[in-house]
Amino acid sequence: MNTLEQWLFDQSRSARELYLVLDSDGQLDERNALTKELGADQYRNLYVGTAANSMAQAGPVLFRIGTVNHPVIQALLATPERHWGWLASAAPTDLDALVTHWRDRLVVGERPNLALYRFHDNRVLARALSYLQSEQYADYLGPIASVCYWHAEQWTVTDNPDPGEHPLPVDPAWLKTPTPEIVYANVQFDNTRRYLVREHTEALVALATERDVDDWLWGLIQLARLWGWQQPEQVHFLLTQCLKAPGYLPPKKWQPKPEEDSAAHFERVYQQVLYWEGDAHL
Repeated sequence: MNTLEQWLFDQSRSARELYLVLDSDGQLDERNALTKELGADQYRNLYVGTAANSMAQAGPVLFRIGTVNHPVIQALLATPERHWGWLASAAPTDLDALVTHWRDRLVVGERPNLALYRFHDNRVLARALSYLQSEQYADYLGPIASVCYWHAEQWTVTDNPDPGEHPLPVDPAWLKTPTPEIVYANVQFDNTRRYLVREHTEALVALATERDVDDWLWGLIQLARLWGWQQPEQVHFLLTQCLKAPGYLPPKKWQPKPEEDSAAHFERVYQQVLYWEGDAHL
């Protein structure tokens, strides 16, 4: 048996229930099929009732699946490189107890600087579990006894030594997980591509008639890093403006000036665009 098959066998032998954490972004058809067929008592949208409630329609969903033999789940397991989420197991428990645990770990920071912690992304989960000490797994995984996820081109298993209810630590260790630059760039690429496909479909179709979309996007993400434009609103500005620009590239006058820091550079370009669009004065 391979790692996934062995893990499923072990969970069945331990009489544990199976769960699927599914990222809706990119898997809407799969999510809709499972919610319809499994029934409302077998799943919860993890963003509902949280500070991310407005994004619940595209938020991750926790399913109690019972078996992986469902055709939709089989298709997901056959394509783990899509980074759709991960599998988990737990002793028979209330579904809402698991939901509460993860909702408590969803939003990080203080207002107005709140951020979402993407634990539903298998890459985020894998990096956290690689970084944490085994005695810290319980605070992170809570009632979950074991997880199986795609990492480094293979299925990986991590067991929780003390599954149960664990309060959120004051200073969660997993939030200190270092993110390699190439990993960050790849995640940013994936998320940005999904956003553009969803929100700027027509412009992206037009772009695809002249350029390779992935090459174009990767080049602009690298340019944003070179310019120090790493805030989400800065990356969004660069991409959406380039979708409207001749040749789909930033004008030469956008190049940073000598000794101009990234903040001043962005503000100069931003104000120029507002001026030419008639929304501001230079």
